[in-house]
Amino acid sequence: MNGSIRGRQAPTAPSPPSPSRAWVEVNLTAVADNARTVARVAGTRLLPVVKANAYGVGAVAVSKALEALDPWGYGVATLDEGAELRAAGITRPVVVFMPGQPSLFGEYDRLRLTPVLGDAETISAWTRGGRARPFHLEIDTGMGRSGVRWDEIEAVRAAADTPALEGCYTQFHSADRRDGSAEQQLKRFEGAVARLARRPTVLHVANSAAALSGKRFAFDVVRPGVFLYGGSPGEGFPEPQPVVRVRARVLAVRRVTAGETVSYNASWRATRDTTVATLGIGYADGIRRAVGLSGKGAVLLGAEGRRCPIIGAVTMDLTMIDTGERLARVGDVATLIGEGDGGKDRITLEEFSAWSGELQRAVLTSLGPRLPRVYD
Repeated sequence: MNGSIRGRQAPTAPSPPSPSRAWVEVNLTAVADNARTVARVAGTRLLPVVKANAYGVGAVAVSKALEALDPWGYGVATLDEGAELRAAGITRPVVVFMPGQPSLFGEYDRLRLTPVLGDAETISAWTRGGRARPFHLEIDTGMGRSGVRWDEIEAVRAAADTPALEGCYTQFHSADRRDGSAEQQLKRFEGAVARLARRPTVLHVANSAAALSGKRFAFDVVRPGVFLYGGSPGEGFPEPQPVVRVRARVLAVRRVTAGETVSYNASWRATRDTTVATLGIGYADGIRRAVGLSGKGAVLLGAEGRRCPIIGAVTMDLTMIDTGERLARVGDVATLIGEGDGGKDRITLEEFSAWSGELQRAVLTSLGPRLPRVYD
């Protein structure tokens, strides 16, 4: 991960080294504020989900910033992600939510990581020889991808009757819709746990949306994800503090006359004489081609933060914008997500995601490793 952690007070417009063509500014104070909001609404401890490099924000930086909130532990998806946290000095429990494989159990032990298991054979392999290290049991209540089904819990009852069973969890498929499905899954989960020989000490079911719905889904810990990073669960939920600001420099400026085209497949045609500025960011950095093709995408350009439309298909490394008759210069900075330098306008993560035709979490996790992360 590039960039460095800076002081808590962010300058108005952080400036990376001049060669930078594009970068992501990350407000770690906002991440912590969002975590406090979840903890306050849910009324229980946090198991922040920092998988996929903390949704592209930076797992190590985020985890260290959240240490002050005394989370129960952290959630990741892979062994490598857990190893990264351990190498950075994180000592709290780290739950690896990818279904555990016996061939990797030695690595789980070495790194002191907590596996998620979902069948009797794998549980028996984990506890064989008297291993007492904890595991969590995944109960599938309707997601349909992994874990023991709620109505087949007896298949693991004997194997799970061990002090090593620290936790049970499930994954809601539509908590943000508030359509009653989360309540149905919750009932299945509670019924399955009740049929186990023992209740584990840590029950958890709530993602961001469920955790922000109140205490009925809270149990012992909640697992906020996208909300921590500025993603909105939807209407009727608390709004998060913005976390990321995606920025790119103007690398070229040219005049285009009426009738001339821009980008691959001549995907945009000028209806008037205008100025086109080219930004040093593209789909290899996570900016989807559709942003320009939607006819709605825009950036906030320069010190004034004026809104300029993105035109034509976004290319692998470059994105074009129409600046009209207004002055644009090589070196000017454009904001693709976040507040413009003028402070008068903001492109929200939700707005940008709509232009991309993607989920907010997909936009965040698509921000590529070529983009340095600059932390405040």
